[in-house]
Amino acid sequence: MSLHAEPILDVPALTAQVARAAFPNGNIYIQLRDELGTIYEDKLFADLYPLDGQPAMSPWRLALVTVIQFAESLPDRQAADAVRSRIDLKYLLGLDLADPGFDYSVLCEFRARLVTGDALSLLLDRILEVVGEKGLLKSRGRQRTDSTHIVAAVRDLSRLELVGRTLLHALNSLAVAAPHWLKAIALPEWLERYNIRWEEYHLPKTKAKRFELGAQIGRDGTFLLQAIYADKSPDWLREIPAVDTLRQVWIQNFYEESNQLCWRLAGNIPPAAKAICSPYDTEARYNIKRQKAWTGYKVHLTETCDPTEPHLITHVVTTEATVQDNEIIDDLHDALAQKALLPDEHVVDRGYSDSGSILTAAETHQIDMIVPSRANNSWQQQEGHGYGSSDFQIDWETTKNRGLSSEG
Repeated sequence: MSLHAEPILDVPALTAQVARAAFPNGNIYIQLRDELGTIYEDKLFADLYPLDGQPAMSPWRLALVTVIQFAESLPDRQAADAVRSRIDLKYLLGLDLADPGFDYSVLCEFRARLVTGDALSLLLDRILEVVGEKGLLKSRGRQRTDSTHIVAAVRDLSRLELVGRTLLHALNSLAVAAPHWLKAIALPEWLERYNIRWEEYHLPKTKAKRFELGAQIGRDGTFLLQAIYADKSPDWLREIPAVDTLRQVWIQNFYEESNQLCWRLAGNIPPAAKAICSPYDTEARYNIKRQKAWTGYKVHLTETCDPTEPHLITHVVTTEATVQDNEIIDDLHDALAQKALLPDEHVVDRGYSDSGSILTAAETHQIDMIVPSRANNSWQQQEGHGYGSSDFQIDWETTKNRGLSSEG
């Protein structure tokens, strides 16, 4: 689909009349259009669309609907229905009352363009520009950052479920991409063996039977990989994402010893930062933070927190679940510097702090990081007697005057 940018017109007169009658005191979306306009313009998204092809729906409207989805937790179908049925959204989007809207799949396609075009921050950054022009957002001041978990939209799988589903996913993908090739190499028993539901309660209950099934799955997957990587097989088979996932999962869960395929056991499995947890989302990772365990990702939100100013999110960073908070702080400050939104004071919890980051923030960006002191967990503190570190002080002035060195 191609983009033919068109000027943004005023809200149709009949739409405005009905919206004012329905909401005489206004509502958030009517106020948004009146105060901030449409925020987005088609030209902002020009690089995401080809020059030729069927005209695409105005991306500025899709961008606003995407923001509404986040604000109201609407899935694509409900968001498309809301645009068709709600007067306030027709006002915001500048649509006629009789406008039929769009198919919900357009929203998924629009998000895909943002991802492939490396424009994930475009929607937030444009909002920040607009509110900055209105005087609602200024650089410096005080900001805070904290992280929370994002649960991946996948099942929590045991390792036996993982290898079974991974092999089934690869077989299904090959059945679509190369049906004749797969039919020629597939073992006859695969149809019955993998035509089952790979839920925990359908799998063998005894440990011996589970090991036996896991070993069989391992041999079948190895057989399939050997066929795919054989010289006579088409090279493009190896580029199928499900095939590459199968290869990685097999490396992480099996190894060969004395020409036998063996399960990797505790002490011989990859760390959580590397281990694939689901064949359907290969970047989701397992992590535990403050007794909260999840499989998915971690999001770091930075917002202004001056008591007399509106609190606005200024930056969002999404990482794998196992990435430690202090690993992103330097890049976070660099990103805020590019937006001209650096704070004077940055409030964070202990997870974001280390001496190097605190010094870098102060020297490079003139930021004072406000970090809570670490708890005293020494046995002296816990038991209430003896001498702890807080009972000692270093007399820096005396030490300096005496000129203590390795010779003194």
